[in-house]
Parts: sequence; C-alpha cells; structure tokens
Amino acid sequence: MKTPQQIKSQILAAKNVILPHLVIKNVQFVNVFTDEMERADVAIHNGKFVGIGDYNGEQEIDGTAYTMVPGLIDAHVHIESSMLSPSQFQKAVLPRGITTIVTDPHEIANVQGVKGIEWMLKDSENCMLNYRYQLPSCVPATSFEDNGATLTAEDLAPLYEHELVLGLAEVMDFPAVLSGQDDMMEKLSDAIKNNVPIDGHGAGLSGKDINAYLTAGIITDHECVKPEEMIERVRRGMYVALREGSAARNLHDLLNGYRKELSHRLMFCTDDKHIDDLLEEGSIDYHVRSCLKAGIDIYSVMRMASLNAAQCYNLKGKGAIAPGFDADFILLNEIEEFDIDSVWVNGTRYEEETAEVKECSFENTVVLGNYTKELLNLPLTSDIARVIEIIPNSIVTKKSTYKVPQENGLFTADEEFAKMAVIERHKGTGSAGVGIVKGFNLQNGAIATTIAHDSHNIICLGTNDEDMDVAIRELEKIGGGISIACNGETIASLSLPFGGLMTTVSPEQLNDEYSELLLALASLGITDEFSPLLTLSFLALPVIPSLKLTNQGLFDVDTFTFVDVSVEE
Repeated sequence: MKTPQQIKSQILAAKNVILPHLVIKNVQFVNVFTDEMERADVAIHNGKFVGIGDYNGEQEIDGTAYTMVPGLIDAHVHIESSMLSPSQFQKAVLPRGITTIVTDPHEIANVQGVKGIEWMLKDSENCMLNYRYQLPSCVPATSFEDNGATLTAEDLAPLYEHELVLGLAEVMDFPAVLSGQDDMMEKLSDAIKNNVPIDGHGAGLSGKDINAYLTAGIITDHECVKPEEMIERVRRGMYVALREGSAARNLHDLLNGYRKELSHRLMFCTDDKHIDDLLEEGSIDYHVRSCLKAGIDIYSVMRMASLNAAQCYNLKGKGAIAPGFDADFILLNEIEEFDIDSVWVNGTRYEEETAEVKECSFENTVVLGNYTKELLNLPLTSDIARVIEIIPNSIVTKKSTYKVPQENGLFTADEEFAKMAVIERHKGTGSAGVGIVKGFNLQNGAIATTIAHDSHNIICLGTNDEDMDVAIRELEKIGGGISIACNGETIASLSLPFGGLMTTVSPEQLNDEYSELLLALASLGITDEFSPLLTLSFLALPVIPSLKLTNQGLFDVDTFTFVDVSVEE
C-alpha cells in the first residue's frame, strides 16, 4: 500500500516536477491495450510506471536498442513439481522473465496440511518474484486414496487473510461440485464471500456440466487438451490457461484452434514442470516463443502472457506498461526469439542473490510402518488384465486390456509390461495398490518416488519385486525423493526432505543431481521420448482419465469406480 506521501511523490514524478527514480530513454514498448508498438521515455518511480513521454530521471538508461514488454505471469503452477523451495524457485524463473506466479500449494498440503501451506507462504515472503497463492480446494483430491492431511472449509477460512493469498485453487473434485457435496459448497461459498477467484480443473467436462461448474463460481480451466474444449469454455466466459508443462503438453494442440477473438480469455501456465525443463526450455517464455513462431502477433501473445492473467486474478497493477502499473518488465534484445537482456521487478533489475530459506519443522514424512515386500505380489485370476497404457507427453492414460505374463498365478513383469505399486507412506498403514503399466519400456531394475499426485504416497515402477523393495526402502532412508535400484542395490537417489517433494539447494545443483538420475534411468533402458519421472508421478491421480492406480487399488476414472486388474472371460 502506498502512503499519501508516496502517491504525491509519484504525481510529482509523473509531471517531471521531481526526477523519477529511473527513466528508460527512447525505448520501444508493447502497448497491450491498443495493439501498438510505441517509442518514448518510460519513467519509473517508487516501483511504479509513472509516465510515458519525454522525461529526465535520477538514473537514465538508453533504451534505443531494446523492446520493453510486461513481465510474464504463470497463471497456474505447482512450485513443488520443480522440486525447489519457493525461495529457490525464483532463481529458475526470474531470469526467464516470469515476474509473477499464481501458485497452488496443493502438493505440500496433501502431505503436511496447513503447516505445509504456512511454510510455503513464509518462504515466499521478501522474495523478488511476486508469489500469489490459491488455497487448495481438494485435500485429499478424492476419497479413493489416502493422503497425509485433510483440509476443510473451516481450515482454509483463516488463510484468506494472508496478503499473498488470492483465492481458491483448482476444484478438481468436480463430482463434489456437481453433486452439491456439503464441504465443497462451503469452500465455494467462502471464496465467493471473500470476492476471490476460483480456479477450475474440468478435465473432460462439457455441456451442462460446464454450465454447472460456472454457476458454482469457477472461472478458469487449465485442463483443455483439444481445441473444441478451449473454445467451448471461452464461449461460456471462462478463462482458459494453455498448459505446457513437463508431462502435460497441450499448448501446440490448442494453438490449432486459436483465433484472435479468443485471445482476451486465454492465459499461459506450466502447471507442473521439472527442473531440467525449466532450465533448458524455460517457463512461460517458452509459450511466448512458441506462439510467436506460430505467427500470432506480439500484442495478443503479450496479453495472454501478462494482462489476461492479471485481470483474471484481480492482480491490480500487473500486466501492462502504463502509468500506475507496477514496473515489472523485460528488456528484449530482439522480439522474434524473445531474447531477454534484463528482467525488472518493481523497477529493480533482477540480479541473482542468495535467498534465505525459512526454517521448517517437517519430520521425515516417509513412514513405511506395516509395509512388507509381500504387498508387491499381484495375483491374477485370468490371462487377460487391465493395463494402464501411458500416452507420451500426456497425463491422460489409455484403459487397455492385454494378455500379460504370469507365473504360479502371479503377474511377472517383462520388457513390455512393468509392475507398478502405490504404497501409503503418511501413516504407515501398509495399504498398497498394485497394477500393470505399459509404455515405459523399462528393461531392468526399479524406480520409486514420493512424488505421486496428488496424495504423494510412494509410487514404484519395476521389473522385479526385489529391486522395487530396495527402491522403496531407500526413500525412507533419505526422507523422501527419488530412488533407482538395480540388481538388489541403489544405483542413484535424490533426497527431497521437505515433505518428500522439495529441496533447498540451488536450481543448478538440483539439475546436476537430477541429471545423474536420468543417466541411471537410461542404464535401465527406459525411454527418453518423454519425461518418465513426471509421467510416473501422475499415474496415481484418480481425477485424470482413464485408468489410474492409488494405494486403494486400480481406479477407472471414467466410471469413478475401482476395478479388478484381472479381466474375467
């Protein structure tokens, strides 16, 4: 909030009665309001744009060689999927021009509840990146899995008072919405009373279900995979976030249905993106470059990358270069390739700094308890089995049936069919679901991780029970993370001690450690045509079609029922 004295100072700086703190002289900039490329002096004072025209300033920078564009906004992201804490996450995305993110701490909330959310908020304070939080609406995501916490409407209500909290996050339990489930109605009502935006997660919804979703106050969706879904939602007034993450890559497919008339309701988001992809291809800057290469004009691209998200989430002062707006901007050397020279937040140039990580009282959240290796057995009563068949670069799976190998009535993995297990790790109940997966081409060994959306139990993929057991037990030793085993021993691991999801090392160090994991995966013959670890982490999510596995068993998302692995003739 600006004091009366600061407001008066800005007025005087705008009139050039006093010198603005910073003036970018003679710079070309994108006007997202009028689809114009203007050239002028841009004056900045107290972290705000105060003037466009002819200005002198305390500090002056020659902007002749640059193009100025608004800072980018990620409309929906789970920081935890980067495996970085918030204070480290900014180091990965700020150099890419992302100055604001709208994040949902859904992952840590499923492990640690309110305590996890409060730690994320504290670790985001005093960061240069503008963190804005949506409160997790579905913890647990469904009743078909066991997680580490439950968040009711009553639990969430006090958190709306935090200055970084924007609204209610993705409502993925759409059956609870459509059936009018009591606690969900309370959550929606509280958000509406607080006059805050509500995010959607309407995978596969259409027709009257979309109408009902909107009537409940939900205004966004990031789960569109087909152009027709995107168009239907925009027609009904929803904001659609075009997603390009590591496992779910929908941007290019959706651009096939793009037309300028839709652009005022489209935004960009990453949702879930791994550290290697963040550092190698980028975040929202990847969306921007992709759209420019597709021939979309710079004005529409920048609205989708900045202003639309700001308007959707009531981020006043974000998303444009104009007097009174926050001075979050990028100076580009060249537009077509989106070649970034520098990134500025509130009128201050970003320079990498050492972030202070907030202390965390999390204990080891990997509790094996009643787990035994025998839980990995998968009895079959038929030669034909239901198989989760992955689709590369998608979190949607195929619901397939195959004749699978078995011995003495138990499934035995081979080069085509791998065994998968999901084991409850929050309370040590020993609850485990076991199924069959096709598409990873795992030749040997096993992979286990505590990153398993959305309840984040242990998910393990393997060719034999011995290696699966070694990989699972290694996770307990390292406090959660990722482990890879082969021939009865651990060959690589990555510790993620913050809820089994995050670490506080730098992005570069994490990427180096993660690269070692990928080398270990390659030694097991696993495919590199898509992100195998992120794809694996979504195979336990029972709100994304079509066949998934939770610690309670094999789940048919299309019918919202548990099904047997064996298919009786």
